[in-house]
Amino acid sequence: MGINDMMSLITNAGFPIAVCAYLLFRLEKQLSTLSSSINKLNTIISTKLGVVIDTSCDSEVQNLK
Repeated sequence: MGINDMMSLITNAGFPIAVCAYLLFRLEKQLSTLSSSINKLNTIISTKLGVVIDTSCDSEVQNLK
């Protein structure tokens, strides 16, 4: 594989990989924000309804067993 082949490979694949990585990081940030908003909404609704929610992860694992 010559230097021209290597340059062609980087040029053709480098930009799409960079764009893909940028979009994945951006999507991950948005999913984190969405998850936080859903948790806050869940707490507000539960408070309004008077329902007690156990927020520990261990109880969820025990309930699944």
